[in-house]
Parts: sequence; C-alpha cells; structure tokens
Amino acid sequence: MNWIKIIIAAVFEVMWVIGITHSSEWWQWLLTLTAIYVSFYLLINASMYLPVGTSYAVFVGLGATGVALSDFILFDAEFTIGKGILIAVLLISVIGLKLVTRSGEPKGAE
Repeated sequence: MNWIKIIIAAVFEVMWVIGITHSSEWWQWLLTLTAIYVSFYLLINASMYLPVGTSYAVFVGLGATGVALSDFILFDAEFTIGKGILIAVLLISVIGLKLVTRSGEPKGAE
C-alpha cells in the first residue's frame, strides 16, 4: 500500500510541475498548490514505513519520467532515441530500487 502512495504522489508531482510552468489564473495556482500538498503528504506518509532514501528516489524518478513523457505527449517536445533510452534506464532503475527494498514497521513501533 505504501508503494502505491509513492506512485500516486509521483502523479501529483507531475501535475504540480506542469502547474508551476503553465498556471496563470488564481484557480490554476490553487490546483497547483493542492497538488504540491497531496504529493508531499503522500510521500511523507509512505516514508514512515519505507526507507526514506529509496522512497524519495522512486518518487523523484517516477516524477521525472512522468514530466518528460508529459512534455512529449502534451507539449510537443522533441523525442529522440537517446531521450527514450535514458527514460527507460531511469524507469528500470526505479523499479529495481522498489524490488530490492523491503517494507518495514514504522520507526519506533517496537
């Protein structure tokens, strides 16, 4: 369940990064601030049960992948084979980190 929180947090990270770049109206900024709050709330909550370093690395890796793909799909950024390969390596690395990391009890829950 905590890994799902990290994935959802990364989706909200993509939203707020796009929002910071493209917001111009007050309600767009409100949505952006809400996305920032939800993103970090879920990350912090999941990090109470998962290793913080791994949680953050997965969060940032998924977010960076999402932002790059959003650029290609939504904003017509140039896609090259090199960029595709590097995004794939990043995604494989994030999945690998998740696979080798165990979920545990929250700190102090002895």
